Amino acid sequence: MDRNSPATLDAGALGLGESVVMGVAGTAPAFSLAATTATLVAMVGSLAPASLLYCGLIMFGVTLSYQQLNRLQPSAGACYTWVCEIFHPVLGFFAGWTLLVASAVFMVSGTIPAATATLLLLDPALAERPPVVTLVAAGWLLAVSVVVVKGVKLTSYTQVAMTLVEVGVLGAIVLAALLRAPLPLAHPPSLAMLSPFGFTPQLFANGALVALFFFWGWDVTANLTEETRDPARAPGRGALMAMVIVLALFMAFVIASQAVLSDQEIRRAGTNVVFALAARLFPRPWDYLAVLAVMLSTVGTLETSILQFTRTLYAKGRDGLLHPRYAELHRTWRTPWVATAVIASFGLLLLALSACFNSVGQIIQDSVNAIGFQVAFYYGLAGFACAWHCRRGSARAPARLLLLVLWPACSAAFLWFIGLYSIPSFDLATRVVALGGIAVGAAPLWFNRRRRLAARAALRAPGP
Repeated sequence: MDRNSPATLDAGALGLGESVVMGVAGTAPAFSLAATTATLVAMVGSLAPASLLYCGLIMFGVTLSYQQLNRLQPSAGACYTWVCEIFHPVLGFFAGWTLLVASAVFMVSGTIPAATATLLLLDPALAERPPVVTLVAAGWLLAVSVVVVKGVKLTSYTQVAMTLVEVGVLGAIVLAALLRAPLPLAHPPSLAMLSPFGFTPQLFANGALVALFFFWGWDVTANLTEETRDPARAPGRGALMAMVIVLALFMAFVIASQAVLSDQEIRRAGTNVVFALAARLFPRPWDYLAVLAVMLSTVGTLETSILQFTRTLYAKGRDGLLHPRYAELHRTWRTPWVATAVIASFGLLLLALSACFNSVGQIIQDSVNAIGFQVAFYYGLAGFACAWHCRRGSARAPARLLLLVLWPACSAAFLWFIGLYSIPSFDLATRVVALGGIAVGAAPLWFNRRRRLAARAALRAPGP
């Protein structure tokens, strides 16, 4: 590359296979299962697989939206860029800002489980001490940030290795449950587990609040579109394939958990349900592979969250909706190094604040609830944007009407309903992070609007 030319993202660095892996890793299969299976079972009991199935189908409406919108305009900004173009720059700004806030908050809910799993492998007693957990979490955050800033190809190699081990361990646990589950089964698998008729409206909504968190993160494939070969098609295909994989994996694991463990055992296991199931099926020390899987899962999704944050911040800086410094790329590694420094610094600050909490579990729960609300907001905007953009001529094409208008619009409406439905259940800290985190975006929006207007006025001013 010419040293005098401006740096650009590393176009064509990733292939379809790497895009699929990034999408799978973004959902953090082992972490999501460990963090929320017990809560989901407590909410809906034996209907947990059905909650995942139908919420997965809802999420497919958003995935189809991303696939179509990415085909129309490949951009590292993804949802931010599309909402700007289809609706309005202000609404697009808040779509991107919400993703930035959710990714920043995840620096706590993602690094702390990674640190906890690491300490469980070294000294379980240390995993109950928040200051020690915070220190190890900070180490993981810095290590992952270094990998991300060193180049997207190195990042993809690391991600492929971690995700293959993680999915392999989860697959081995499910297979062992099929072959070695102790009889009698706690909940024998049946079609009744997938029946939509077992839900009341309130029961389904309660389950959806938890189940939808499982699927967040696959959209990192769209944020990497400018670094992917065949950018108009490969990221969308990667997202769809990743969604199919994680939906099957989530449902299989939850069915296996309910077959081997009783509801009481799942509730007692809490966020250690992956380890509890492995301990029932494998002799020691092989059951500790479950702890390794959770650790790699949280590190992997931490990596994808940083990728989403940095690419979105890069796109907003490039477009002038935030300061242009955030669009600065490293000339050798061709990554947004300023944006990476921002998320690493902000994550360290949040981790330092989290050390003031007495309960690691409370930290994770509050951050997960806030992220769920924010994700529902910007996923919903993407679904509405796709439906609005594709509405013309759809009445004469039934497949287009279903896949690109009705399904995305219904998915978006449901996500927004679930987000609003969840607000009364939030405590004060969660409301401040979830709602205040979005609202505070008005300050940089106003400041950068003033900066752009001043720059334009300076250009129009007559010379001396």
